[in-house]
Amino acid sequence: DSPFGEGILARARERGLIEISPHDLRDYTHDRHRTVDDSPFGGGPGMVMKPEPHFEAVEAIRAKGSAGDPVPVILLSPQGRTLSQPVVEELARYREIILICGRYEGVDERVRNHLATDEISVGDYILGGGEIPAMVLIEAASRLIPGVVGSADSTENDSFTTGLLQHPQYTRPAEYRGWNVPDVLISGNHALIARWRREESLRRTFERRPDLLEAAELTDEDRRFLEGLRRG
Repeated sequence: DSPFGEGILARARERGLIEISPHDLRDYTHDRHRTVDDSPFGGGPGMVMKPEPHFEAVEAIRAKGSAGDPVPVILLSPQGRTLSQPVVEELARYREIILICGRYEGVDERVRNHLATDEISVGDYILGGGEIPAMVLIEAASRLIPGVVGSADSTENDSFTTGLLQHPQYTRPAEYRGWNVPDVLISGNHALIARWRREESLRRTFERRPDLLEAAELTDEDRRFLEGLRRG
């Protein structure tokens, strides 16, 4: 079953917080074979998605949408800008988004040039189509809709939202197979806990994604801690 039928996205749909509407491009064709692809001009391997079903589908969806609101038309493509948390936050502000899932050798260039308003990639690798990237984008953006995630603090402290990787998390039991939860987390001292979490977030980012530190908002105390890590 679709992951949209489970967990927080299923509950969000049931409560009317988000709406996800798949559309079959074959419903916007006019030949008896319901053709959505054809061989590329100039020759070459594979098939190319035809322009007509894309344009007609988007136009039909727009006609049913909210009048006056700008609706991004996003082509999921390996040639697009990389999906990141700031991009997710940008997209989550829109009331509606139309996602076009590329397939095969790609879509007719006229779709990219004259229909899509944006292109987004989920990474430097190739998939069979844009459906899984679309699901990634939908879940990431939906989490930022008020009420979808139980606590707003959950999304505010996520990795990348703060510009850093998230600190380690622990829960009960306090001891498991000889591995103990750090004492500070059960100390009850909230100031010490907050500082420990910040330092562990900095440490983890320094060790695993040091490139993120270039754009992160850092305090003088953060910089001193990082300098200590660099000195070893």
